[in-house]
Amino acid sequence: MGLTIAQKIIKAHLVSGEMIPGTQIAVKIDQTLTQDATGTMAYLEFETMGVPRVKTEKSVAYIDHNTLQSGFENADDHRYIQSVAAKHGIYFSRPGNGICHQVHLERFGIPGKTLIGSDSHTPTGGGIGMLAMGAGGMDVAAAMGGGAYYITMPKMYKVNLTGRLKPFVSAKDISLEILRLLSVKGGVGAIIEWGGEGIKNLSVPERATITNMGTELGATTSIFPSDEVTREFLRAEGREADFTPLASDPDAEYDKIIDINLDELKPLIACPHSPDNVVTVESVAGTKVDQVCIGSCTNSSLFDMLKVAALLRGKTIDKSVSLSISPGSKQVLTMLSDCGALSDIIASGARLLECACGPCIGMGFSPNSAGVSLRTFNRNFEGRSGTADAGVYLVSPETAVAAALTGEITDPRTLGDMPVIKMPESFKINDTAVIPPVSEESAGSVAVLRGPNIKPFPESKPQEDALTAAVSLKVGDNITTDHIMPAGAKILPYRSNIPYLSNFCFGVCDKSFPERAKEMGESIVVGGSNYGQGSSREHAALVPMYLGVRAVIAKSFARIHAANLINSGILPLTFKNADDYGKINEGDTLSLSGVFDGMDKGEIQLKNQTNGAEITLTCAFTVRQKNILKSGGLLAFATKN
Repeated sequence: MGLTIAQKIIKAHLVSGEMIPGTQIAVKIDQTLTQDATGTMAYLEFETMGVPRVKTEKSVAYIDHNTLQSGFENADDHRYIQSVAAKHGIYFSRPGNGICHQVHLERFGIPGKTLIGSDSHTPTGGGIGMLAMGAGGMDVAAAMGGGAYYITMPKMYKVNLTGRLKPFVSAKDISLEILRLLSVKGGVGAIIEWGGEGIKNLSVPERATITNMGTELGATTSIFPSDEVTREFLRAEGREADFTPLASDPDAEYDKIIDINLDELKPLIACPHSPDNVVTVESVAGTKVDQVCIGSCTNSSLFDMLKVAALLRGKTIDKSVSLSISPGSKQVLTMLSDCGALSDIIASGARLLECACGPCIGMGFSPNSAGVSLRTFNRNFEGRSGTADAGVYLVSPETAVAAALTGEITDPRTLGDMPVIKMPESFKINDTAVIPPVSEESAGSVAVLRGPNIKPFPESKPQEDALTAAVSLKVGDNITTDHIMPAGAKILPYRSNIPYLSNFCFGVCDKSFPERAKEMGESIVVGGSNYGQGSSREHAALVPMYLGVRAVIAKSFARIHAANLINSGILPLTFKNADDYGKINEGDTLSLSGVFDGMDKGEIQLKNQTNGAEITLTCAFTVRQKNILKSGGLLAFATKN
């Protein structure tokens, strides 16, 4: 039997385990990336491990999230990251250089290499043929220290594209179509490979949009072949030497095959408050729009921005709409300026924002109260924009421009003829905003600079054989990491200060949770299906751990969050019978006994001391994960081993 693209890369990087779906494998990691919202904690963890120099081929620290410096906190974090990067062999991408995924695609991504990043949209690298996965900061720190990355061997899905995109239909619409077909849970436990004749007309930036949005499916990652399109992109970036052809074998087998005819695809839109709440744009046309945001790691490439500029040329946005533009990188911004496209954007009345994540993570440009915001981003979770009652829709750049010009949701196909976009044969290369580390010989002279907001890593507690604790919170299905640990301009500056950050834990669900959890001392959280979907932020596990949460019991978990819970020493347990979810209420006292034996057997018995219900919980921990939990988390485990 032949191999898929992902299986070939995994086989070449396999450290331990067998490529049997559902079993644990360990994979050697070639590259890592961090961003500043998760990076400070990741580097604190790396320092704790005591490894003097990173052991990867390339590790890059990006500053792209916490760039709104309304106080000293973000600037101090940036200074800390820059100093620790210089000392330990990590490249430092300065604020303003761009969004980590866009810059990494441009300057560092290499087909056939492995990449993990402390950001859930790291699979963007799959657009260039990398096996790129989002991970928690501890896993990234371990990889920088030379450790393997441990995952459950995924299933393999294949999406075959046929036909060709019509005018005003784009890669974003392909992403929304697969979300419509599979849902935000449809990719859990799988790697999605994209192929078929239809991919030949998709550029690397378009492919990267699709692999970026694969994160919203819950997939381990998504990947495209490395072909002549890939070579052309790398040649334009002055990196043709990094090209390696990579394709699946003709007799490769897949667990699921999905066919999408691009000829039949229409402009699509994800309605509030989930990326899979997808309908056609024409079905909701006429809805009043207050704000439009174009950019983010999903749609901020030069290709996207040239389309936007061409559609805005000579036009003025509707007087009732506020339009923001966030180019993905300094390279994109410079080239827009050089060719005159930036002038077209500014002349339309758009507001130019920094080359950073910005509004996507609620870092400024929040909508007005009860406002409707159309965004070319990847997530529209409730409250993520920074405005609790906003209605956020996810759209393509074409649909975004149409709404900005008309003041309402508008099918972009009504705008007339789609301008022809010609991409340059070569991109403007300027890597001066990427600062290399000092030599290993000079590292001893580098002082790591810590500001007063950077607090020590919180201490975890080893799991014990028995646990009795009350339920501090019960929540429903599709609870995201934004629910558990919100982002936004008011909270993100405290990512390196877990004690202060804990005051906002589960703030979207129940503002009284932090105080209640502190009073309980130890507690248990109960959730529904797909618990912890969304961002890879390990703070959604570290902060509950700090507040005394010892276990989370849910119908099912998102992959990265379950790993982060284990890394933080918190037991993630699943109801054997989903209906048992209804037998537990907030405030009930629960008892778990024979935890260690249950870890080995895969089943742990729970007794609800409040109502007498007896419930069977399931788990599937590897030997390594059991030892991590018994040690009190990955850091404690790593320092002992």
